[in-house]
Amino acid sequence: MDRAGKDEILGEIKAAFSEVQSVVLAEYRGITVPTVTAIRDDFRKAGCHYRVLKNSLVKIAVKGSKMEPMTTLLTGPTAVIWSTESPQAPAKIALKWAKDEPKFVVKGGYFDGTVLDNKGVAALSKMPGKPELQASLLMTFLAAPTDFVRTIAAGPQNFVYLLDARRRGLEGQ
Repeated sequence: MDRAGKDEILGEIKAAFSEVQSVVLAEYRGITVPTVTAIRDDFRKAGCHYRVLKNSLVKIAVKGSKMEPMTTLLTGPTAVIWSTESPQAPAKIALKWAKDEPKFVVKGGYFDGTVLDNKGVAALSKMPGKPELQASLLMTFLAAPTDFVRTIAAGPQNFVYLLDARRRGLEGQ
């Protein structure tokens, strides 16, 4: 690869990593081409990027940034998977493929200023996603007004139950 090509890829990596939510690094050695194509498709559907990049280019791209400690994981053939939308999406899909394909091995990753090992990537995959967090927040906002309405309605409702019980009691005599 010539110098201009390397500079272009380096610029792409820096631009992509400037807005990255999380990164997962995986070894893909020995996986068949159709399987790699299926893996790429899964990541693409989830809004993630899957690229095989030269380790030296990634090291240069993250040098001096908060992602620099991640370079310790860049040994051997490495697939770099990242997302700018959802931090847990790359981890979820990578772990699913690591479980289904024994030659696809998750090395670790990066999230929120922290380098993750394999267990850290597993923990990241279990985090709730943006839609789940939004639903939880909405339910928190709705809980107080709902409880208030129930409390206001309980007084008259209990009074009607009391009157009905008294009426049935008088009819039974």
